[in-house]
Amino acid sequence: MFAHIDIDSFFVSAERSRDPSLLGIPVAVGGRSNLEIFERKRAHIRLMDRNHGAFVAPVFYSGRKKSFAEHFIDRIEGREKIRGIVTTASYEARERGVKTGMPLAEALRLCPELVVLPNDMLLYHRLSHALSCFLSRKIPRLEQFSIDEFFGDLAGWVAPAESEAFARSLQQEIFERFALPVSIGIARSKWTAKLATEYCKPYGVLKVEDVEAFIREIPIGEFPGIGRGYRRRLQERGIRTLGEIPKYRKLLESWGMPGRQLYRRILGIDGEGIAPRPSRQSVGISRTFDPLSDSGEIRRRIMILARHVAYITLRIGANPTRYYLKINYQEGIRAKEAIRVDRIFSESLLKEQLAGIFHRIHPPGYSAVKLSLSVSDFTHLHPRTLSLLELDRDRRERKISEGMQRIRERFGLDAIRTANELTVSSG
Repeated sequence: MFAHIDIDSFFVSAERSRDPSLLGIPVAVGGRSNLEIFERKRAHIRLMDRNHGAFVAPVFYSGRKKSFAEHFIDRIEGREKIRGIVTTASYEARERGVKTGMPLAEALRLCPELVVLPNDMLLYHRLSHALSCFLSRKIPRLEQFSIDEFFGDLAGWVAPAESEAFARSLQQEIFERFALPVSIGIARSKWTAKLATEYCKPYGVLKVEDVEAFIREIPIGEFPGIGRGYRRRLQERGIRTLGEIPKYRKLLESWGMPGRQLYRRILGIDGEGIAPRPSRQSVGISRTFDPLSDSGEIRRRIMILARHVAYITLRIGANPTRYYLKINYQEGIRAKEAIRVDRIFSESLLKEQLAGIFHRIHPPGYSAVKLSLSVSDFTHLHPRTLSLLELDRDRRERKISEGMQRIRERFGLDAIRTANELTVSSG
């Protein structure tokens, strides 16, 4: 048996765990792209990366809490405008029509009494890590799937007949210890257990014995792993519910390995176990901001993002050989390029190569609204022969990067900044 543990409205529940006055009222946690890293004033930025999961991203933080006005209100031509989206809404807010992903301005029109809080990712990551440590003592074979989701393999630990009682006891203990409400789905397949959790929220426990009976009337879009592409392909053939899937085994198998895997997951016969801690395949970062046409400032922001990517890369001891940059523009176009760099990684090398990409792909005069960059193809996962032509220089630069890394780990990521992060010259 597998248990899927999901924290109900996690960000809101985390805020309520430290402020009980928020209980029972409509609350939303809002988010905006964190542009603090682009500020010239030092913010003593640090990295939170203690949580590991398939859908857990590291977080950069400064520890400085912002008020609602600082976080969500922009003054444009003398007028105030609320920016940002709903990241998590309490069930009281959902009853008033507030949904995840909704613009905050719209959420406040629907529910004027809505309490909106800026997200506090440091708090959420710390709570998630504490819960992970607690669960690993309760369930030895544990997989963290996201910041608020965990899979536990109960085989050999909890008898199937006792799994529901175990889940209810665990649910109560989590609430008493962390003040976090969780819902728990139980089934013989991880993915059925995850689906069961969605049907027992909030603060419920559901054990699935008969998979085919359980999925009979569930819409296909509800199953984890059926995205828009698969949903469209199934709906084009008139398939609306998961209960119809057994009749279309040959169809899904004709889609190759992903189709066969999806079929088995839906029927709860996939046989997949707890996944080990995933090995990081890439390091990336992106930021969205108001339209920016100054090419010097765009380039400066790319250099700042490069520093953050380099910091994580050096922290995990990786040597990437593929560098990627994408720029989204207000005009609706995207410019992107990926290059192969078979050399010893350093911050200076990354910035040098990204500056070259930017020079090649950026159309002057266009207004950027989003920057995304990443590094991948690590040599410890994909062995490659590195160039000897720049070996001495690359070794020196790597040593310099490692020295800056030690200073930043002690005093913050912005303790040392290079000159190309300070200039905004368009020349």
